[in-house]
Amino acid sequence: MYKHYLFDWGNTLMIDIKGQTGPMYKWDKVLRAAGAYEGLEYLHNFAKCHIATNAKDSSSTQIRKALNRVGLAQFIDHIFCFKEIGYEKPSQEFFEHIISKLGCLKSEVVMIGDSLETDVYGAKKYEIESIWLNNDQQPVPEGITAVSTLPDLITIMA
Repeated sequence: MYKHYLFDWGNTLMIDIKGQTGPMYKWDKVLRAAGAYEGLEYLHNFAKCHIATNAKDSSSTQIRKALNRVGLAQFIDHIFCFKEIGYEKPSQEFFEHIISKLGCLKSEVVMIGDSLETDVYGAKKYEIESIWLNNDQQPVPEGITAVSTLPDLITIMA
């Protein structure tokens, strides 16, 4: 069992709505991803849940405001974002910063996200376990753990 779950933000926990620009918390409409509430509610009972995002328009405070709008903020312990870290996934510096701030071992962390390249392979390259949120049910490459929805994490993490 992991102590820390790192979630991508856009199209993992919340939906990036086409045509919307600027900080998400200011959008007319914000949407959480299907199953995000259920998945986070369960995992937060026995582990820390964090956001690890490349979002460039929002600070951690602004991200938390957007999460509040959809009822997810209470499940998120820390928000690690490009705007404040200065590095993007899949860089080693991005993941090193997070591990350092959490004060944990890489083996205690798992990254969950919708991007094979930045979330999954980026974390794996830095020896952090990862799970692909494969919403579109694409073929899963060998050696990759994938779920179709966030509640599916409950099954594989229980």
